[in-house]
Amino acid sequence: MLFLAKLCGILTLIWFYTAAKTHGGPWLNWSIIGVIGYWLTWWLSKMLILVPLASMAPQHSVVEFLLTQIPVLCSLGVCFVIRNKLIADITAK
Repeated sequence: MLFLAKLCGILTLIWFYTAAKTHGGPWLNWSIIGVIGYWLTWWLSKMLILVPLASMAPQHSVVEFLLTQIPVLCSLGVCFVIRNKLIADITAK
């Protein structure tokens, strides 16, 4: 079940690295910011959203799979905002 979360974590690292290279930003800093932002958001959304929803949802494999993807979607959304903020800061200089 965590395969998608791990895969998206690695892809986030690559996504921030290529964005930094494309826009002339510090690639190591952006990569670290992206990975920390992803995993911190994933963990918080898992604890604050997934745990309460899982107790209310029926114990069905499809429902469980869909619920476990909520932290991944939240994390990718936050990473999108972080990346846009980093790009906006570079282009403003």
